[in-house]
Amino acid sequence: MEDVSDPPFRAICRQNGADMTYTEFISSEGLLKGTAASRRKLDIFEAERPVGIQLYGGDEEALAKAAAIVDATHPDLLDINFGCPVKGVVGKGAGAGVLRDPGRMVRLAAACVRATRLPVTVKTRLGWDDDSKNIEDIAERLQDAGIQALTIHGRTRCQLYKGTADWALIGKVKNNPRIRIPIFGNGDIDSAAKAVEYKERFGIDGIMVGRAAIGHPWIFREIRHFLATGEPAPPPTVEERIGVAIRHLEGALAWNGPVQGLREMRGRYARYLKGIPGIGEQLRNIVRMPEPAGVFAVLLEIASTYRGFEIPAEPIRLVNYHANCTL
Repeated sequence: MEDVSDPPFRAICRQNGADMTYTEFISSEGLLKGTAASRRKLDIFEAERPVGIQLYGGDEEALAKAAAIVDATHPDLLDINFGCPVKGVVGKGAGAGVLRDPGRMVRLAAACVRATRLPVTVKTRLGWDDDSKNIEDIAERLQDAGIQALTIHGRTRCQLYKGTADWALIGKVKNNPRIRIPIFGNGDIDSAAKAVEYKERFGIDGIMVGRAAIGHPWIFREIRHFLATGEPAPPPTVEERIGVAIRHLEGALAWNGPVQGLREMRGRYARYLKGIPGIGEQLRNIVRMPEPAGVFAVLLEIASTYRGFEIPAEPIRLVNYHANCTL
């Protein structure tokens, strides 16, 4: 989730029940060149721990050197992204591009394992296309290379985010008697009930949620509640939604500054406030405001106006963001 999973967003997810978070994915080449954007993505804070820094790249030496840089920033783990399907990443032989060459994927993972003291994990897909769903073999080989956990998105690269994620194949990997490392599933989890159902049906060690948390970070506490009680959690009230939006805005302003912080948040308010009747004009006002004080005032006004109003729960519509960074 490029341009989504920044420190303020990760902190919000942790506050709402996420067990751990991941950074946006970072180019190994960009990190070695010292680009400001890549270096800034290494910023992590105590409020978001445990946190993994996610790298991508197609060159063994560059990925190993980048892993050593990551090691020095003291995250809780290093994750390699072998799943991003975006053409610009795949075309460089990185992300899901390595699924066409499992041997190189294993060498890249092994190079990272050797270069860092951190636990190394991998996120990938089922395979390149329907004719090469080789994740069962790849999982064994990555485990032998020394990775400590594997997350599998239940689609091929050629599917992008279309169709339905194939969790049955994720379950086959988990139930392979040779697999000793934790296996996590990812793809199409948009409710607490589905998260619990899939975890129990396929026997996986955990669920990774990405797109469904955008504008709905309380999905993590909803999953925890369903696990504990077998019942859906009550939907967040308008006051709770506004409270999360305000904390997110405060974090964005602190990390990005007043100008960029306001700009980064413009696309977030509609998702936080979805379902509130007659909110359109206030949303249009918020995104045009040049100063944070005005945005805070409108958000507090909405909270006061709709105090006690409960927005009915509804399925989350997943948005096709063009990168794979997981929560």
